[in-house]
Amino acid sequence: LKMADDLQKDSTNSLKLKKELSLLHGVCLIVGNMIGSGIFVSPKGVLLYSGSYGLSLVIWVIGGIFSVIGALCYAELGTTITKSGASYAYILESFGGLLAFIRLWTSLLIVDPASIAVIAITFANYLVQPFYPTCIPPYMAVRLVAAMIISLLTAVNCGNVKWGNTLQVASTVAKVLALIVIIIAGMVKLCQGYTTNFENSFDDSNLNAGDLALALYSALYSYSGWDTLNFVTEELKNPERNLPLSIAISMPLVTVIYVLTNVAYYTVLDLNTVLDSEAVAVTFADEILGFARWLIPISVAISCYGGLNSTLIAVSRLYFVGSREGHLPTALCMIHVNRYTPIPALIFSGGMSLIYLVVEDVFQLINYFSFNYWLFIGLSIVSQIYLRFKFPDMPRPVKLSLFFPITFCLCTVFLVVVPLYSDTINTMVGIAVALSGVPVYYVCIYLPPDRQPKCLRKLLGFLTVNVQKMCLCCAVDSEDRKEM
Repeated sequence: LKMADDLQKDSTNSLKLKKELSLLHGVCLIVGNMIGSGIFVSPKGVLLYSGSYGLSLVIWVIGGIFSVIGALCYAELGTTITKSGASYAYILESFGGLLAFIRLWTSLLIVDPASIAVIAITFANYLVQPFYPTCIPPYMAVRLVAAMIISLLTAVNCGNVKWGNTLQVASTVAKVLALIVIIIAGMVKLCQGYTTNFENSFDDSNLNAGDLALALYSALYSYSGWDTLNFVTEELKNPERNLPLSIAISMPLVTVIYVLTNVAYYTVLDLNTVLDSEAVAVTFADEILGFARWLIPISVAISCYGGLNSTLIAVSRLYFVGSREGHLPTALCMIHVNRYTPIPALIFSGGMSLIYLVVEDVFQLINYFSFNYWLFIGLSIVSQIYLRFKFPDMPRPVKLSLFFPITFCLCTVFLVVVPLYSDTINTMVGIAVALSGVPVYYVCIYLPPDRQPKCLRKLLGFLTVNVQKMCLCCAVDSEDRKEM
């Protein structure tokens, strides 16, 4: 994504986004964002909650199929509602401002910063692990390295998006090559007769519905990112063709890579080794790659860097659309007057992510944001069904059978409802965060400006002026923009 090149001033001195993304860019964006830290950290989470190799592989396949169905539904939504912003835009068009704002609110407070924190912690684990080959890396060392990479990437994207883009391409190549090396090494061992770990592979399987939901959460975390291109639909050339085609190419590719990677892990490592490892790919490399084992942690660290960088870019687009619709303060949609980088939004996102680093259990972070993430993904798919009946004649370049969105919604209900019983505390945290957006919406959005608290207007005005001064930024102009 080339924000610095995409934002251009027109004759009315406003800032607009150009359509610069081709089919190749779309495929690379989806694959690059999906293959982030998840495949290197989630195998432990899936195995922890499923209890056996056989059931965990089944969950990985189910997660892939589920994600493919969701991505196909998003292909229809993205070509029907050609706005950037993904689920936020679709909920806004179908169900109005309140639900859309709550989706944006949960992204601001929990989904995006928790996701960034998980990727940064994984990056730190893989970078630090080689220095502690016989023990678990120190907690503080991992957190400090994670904080450093978040701060560094925030600074890089604030300074010049082109720097981040160059490293993004390199990281995509590195992560795919790292997984190919793991797959080939595992397949060689499998062909040599190393099949012990797959004997009675379903023994000790955990069939508790709540634990299965948590295992699926971990797998789906690795598959998350299939909606990335929908965040930048307005910048995609010929979206009616390139959006569904990018999804059709990317999803089967990533699903096959993920399943084969887990087969390779399970061929070499026993169950206890996987569960005791904080960096499964590094442990795998230590067992099988010999002198070349140092390539894996470096490749994984670069991979996490790329996932973190693309997440920061996608988040800035979400803030852009949310502010354009009047759901965010002007201060969060400002662009640097010379560099055309969204400095305030990036600083806010990076700062929130640093706060989430204090959570010790990385899988608890995944459960924190998974509930809200899937709640609103499911709601956006409900909007697809709603639009089919409400506006049957709306142009739809891609039109799926209703079987797909209905199936996806039913599965999403399972993902959202079951953790209420199996992981009540984390789920209640997610619900509380979502409901906390209701009074904020009423006071800041629903009420007309003359009825809003004067102190709020003064505070927002103070923030707007001082952010402009400190960051040398100005607000993005839009015909549709509403002031908050």
